[in-house]
Amino acid sequence: MDAHSRGRADDIDPADQWVLNPQTGNYELRLDHSTEQSAPPAQSTRPASRRAANTSRTAPPAASGGSRTAGVPGQRRRRAPGTPEGPGRGGATPPGAAGRRKRKPQKSRKKKALMWTSGVTAGLVVALAITGYAYYEHLNSNISTVDIAGAGSGGFKKDQAINILVIGTDKRTGDGNEGYGDKNSAGHADTTILFHVSKDRTNATAMSIPRDLMTDIPDCETRTADGTKVIPGEQNVRFNTSLGQAERDPGCTMRTVKEITGLTVDHFMMADFNAVKTLTTAIGGVEVCVNKDVDDKQSKLKLTKGKHVIQGENALAFVRTRHAFGNESDLDRIKTQQQFLSSMIRKMKSSETLTSPSKLLDLAEAATEALTVDTGIGSIKKLQDLGSELAKVNPKNITFTTLPVVDNPAETVKATVVVDEAKAQPLFSMMQNDVSLTEVKKKEKDAKDAQAALLKGARAEASEVRVDVYNGSGKTGAAQGTLVWLQNDAGVLKSSNKSNAPREIPKTTLEFAPNQADQARKLADLMGLPATALKQGTADAGETEPMKLTLGGDFKGAGVPITGPAKTPEGVQKVVADKQVCAE
Repeated sequence: MDAHSRGRADDIDPADQWVLNPQTGNYELRLDHSTEQSAPPAQSTRPASRRAANTSRTAPPAASGGSRTAGVPGQRRRRAPGTPEGPGRGGATPPGAAGRRKRKPQKSRKKKALMWTSGVTAGLVVALAITGYAYYEHLNSNISTVDIAGAGSGGFKKDQAINILVIGTDKRTGDGNEGYGDKNSAGHADTTILFHVSKDRTNATAMSIPRDLMTDIPDCETRTADGTKVIPGEQNVRFNTSLGQAERDPGCTMRTVKEITGLTVDHFMMADFNAVKTLTTAIGGVEVCVNKDVDDKQSKLKLTKGKHVIQGENALAFVRTRHAFGNESDLDRIKTQQQFLSSMIRKMKSSETLTSPSKLLDLAEAATEALTVDTGIGSIKKLQDLGSELAKVNPKNITFTTLPVVDNPAETVKATVVVDEAKAQPLFSMMQNDVSLTEVKKKEKDAKDAQAALLKGARAEASEVRVDVYNGSGKTGAAQGTLVWLQNDAGVLKSSNKSNAPREIPKTTLEFAPNQADQARKLADLMGLPATALKQGTADAGETEPMKLTLGGDFKGAGVPITGPAKTPEGVQKVVADKQVCAE
């Protein structure tokens, strides 16, 4: 029968009488829209998904008498009332009506399949969206945050360099961690890495700061349950006490790092012992290499010579051991940790991890549970934004290094260290100026500038350099500080302070005569001046006439190079993230 024989109006497309019964999962022929849909047939035991899959390949059977269930590939839109029948209009004639109306060519199997697949895909997308949102909220609830009371930069920016402070604490909370030592420890800055990502995202430098570094800790504004208070600073104390001691929070550690390096830290990420165990397990282990058999009773690390994939407790033992490698110092442990982290980065960015949904979910779960971050990145969305920026850096251009230090000269028994200023300041300058320790191919602006030729040629001795220093930087005491450094540290004894320049200038300049070029090159070497800072006159100067150095807005401090050196300072330790190094 067709719709006309059952008294249906002409404005109803016959195909529209086949509707989905949500109770059965089947399509049913409803000839009377006021009639209730049939109840689920008792004899049907097949899952709805199976029935739907089969009925998608079956045309509706002829209707006889009452309603019968059958499947159709999909419902069409109703025609507008009064729309005439014709090609491309109206619906296919229902079963049994071939003689009354011209049958319209059926849609191809391919089109039917496409319609069905589209409907299923839409349903899956909705289901996944709901599930994803629920999981998103779950991950958000995992994250622990600390309000650092303005210690950071106010948040990283996508068009600027990024500085993240990664802090590993020695807090013994968590299952199985009480046996590692002082279970009542408040958690000090046991392992600290300043992770600097260049503005153009071509390179990154991860600088470890020794926990036993003697330094000054500034006053720290800290938010507590009782409100905001200022924790007084301390002078000449261990760096690791910048966290945990006297209620100091990670914001204090961030401020301390800025005091040491001159770099403003944007955010922090803090992890305890559990993080090492859970993160390494989530990605299926981290490959390490040792050059000898290891059996450390204290850390419980036991490995044979060669390569191993370690996770969980073994991974924690590897990064904690002080007696298995090197001279058993904290500095040698830092090297081992850097090798481990390099391998971990490679594993996280490998196709083995990135193409495994289960590993990615495990990693997300482990990371959000293990990490504590500042409120500025205290949500999944903000962490995703930060992660997308960090992921732009190729592992081959990520370099691990250690803050240059020397044994503390004030100690008879060497237990602490102090900053090696001669090596540290150039390293800080390299980070401040985005110069890569891996010597990434960078734009050589000076090479394109004709003035670059001025740097080629002989150098005078420092004792022969004559220069007057003017302060155009806007920083109080810049000229005097530079003069003291030139005379006491650089050996430029024929130098003088001429106080403030007539006006402030953005860039430091060195004006000299043609016959002073050798002096200018020497001073440029000492101060890290770029070729663009050198301004050569046309007439020679008198024998005792000095050059003119005007400090500009790019002046960072006495002895700090105006621009970073092209190469890593001699003796600075480094580990490249894309290469495996065996611990010795």
